[in-house]
Amino acid sequence: MLKYPSIEDIRLSDYEYILPEQRIAKFPLEKRDHSKLLHFHSGQISHQHFYELPQLLPSGSLMVFNNTKVIPARLIFQRETGAKIEIFLLKPLAPCTIINEIMIQTQEVTWEVMIGNLKKWKDGEVLQGEIFVQGKTCVISAKLLNRDQKTVSFSWTDHDIPFVSIVEASGEVPLPPYLNRAATAEDKPRYQTVYSKKEGAVAAPTAGLHFTDTVLEELESKGVQKEFLTLHVSAGTFQPIKEEKVTEHPMHSEQVVVQYETIMRLSHHQEKVIAVGTTSLRSLESLYWYGVKLLLDQDPQFFIPKLYPYKYKMSNLPSRTESFKAVENYMVSKGIKEITGSTEIFIMPGYDFKVCDGLVTNFHQPSSTLILLVAAYTGEDWRKIYMEALKNDYRFLSYGDSSLLWKQ
Repeated sequence: MLKYPSIEDIRLSDYEYILPEQRIAKFPLEKRDHSKLLHFHSGQISHQHFYELPQLLPSGSLMVFNNTKVIPARLIFQRETGAKIEIFLLKPLAPCTIINEIMIQTQEVTWEVMIGNLKKWKDGEVLQGEIFVQGKTCVISAKLLNRDQKTVSFSWTDHDIPFVSIVEASGEVPLPPYLNRAATAEDKPRYQTVYSKKEGAVAAPTAGLHFTDTVLEELESKGVQKEFLTLHVSAGTFQPIKEEKVTEHPMHSEQVVVQYETIMRLSHHQEKVIAVGTTSLRSLESLYWYGVKLLLDQDPQFFIPKLYPYKYKMSNLPSRTESFKAVENYMVSKGIKEITGSTEIFIMPGYDFKVCDGLVTNFHQPSSTLILLVAAYTGEDWRKIYMEALKNDYRFLSYGDSSLLWKQ
């Protein structure tokens, strides 16, 4: 087991590295599964291609995918004066806060947003735009409800059309800010996994971008099982850490949706569990801690605060099976087939992974929450992994290359 200092002693400056601008992948490769794949196992590194992934996984293991679907969350309105107002959807507020439900609303919805050119948007002014959706013309309106809290209500003229269709027809792909370019037509299908299903993310679960139908079929042939859950990736994933003492970083919250069948599979699975992406890993580990809350705190609220896992002595905790069984039993007792919660879980060196034996992930920004997660997973070898990737011309960040990391 890896040994770490107290989380209170972790300093941001210990997790920096130099990422040259030319190493950031600005565009996707022509073929998804032809990206490079760095394989890290037992301290050793080898270089593969992503289409070779099925050969690296043991038969009987379970891969868990995040099936969230990126919505075109960047909406552009134009004032009568010609000034453009950009509205970026962050978090639903009304008539509900559950993303899966608000996307099918056909009446007015309210979101917390980021607003570009806010100073040009006057109080009481309603912005409007005409769009063509589901074979007819529709007018969408945006009203600024609270300038300080940046809350905006949206309404549209056809109440047979759900909000998700309005967004799909009018929005732009929300590319990560570090790509520093406008979205193109190619980004709409490529900044999306081939198995995306549940609309609501404003950023892609990028580890999944490498998968193709062929790779998924080969995994099945190899005897690797698949399971899906949903974590709607928020814009907070790009929020830089500004505090040298990392525990003071205000960790963002993201919504998690899991089916009963998935919980049941996890509670009975005895072989290796491999998370596809940090979002799947954070979801799985959060589910474990939800089981702990049910067993030890008798707390049925599915919300994992950022430092919740660090308050327990590891020797006193339930097993992976016991924890997932507790969630399964709770869902049975309540007669529910789907559970929705949220997590702020902050995984950093010192975290003891309870669920995930393997992790498929891209290469992340220096001094970020995700580099801390990788360091927690691989120990001090995280730096060796990243230096090896830089030396071998790997492409970094969302459209970049991939890695398969095994828990140390």
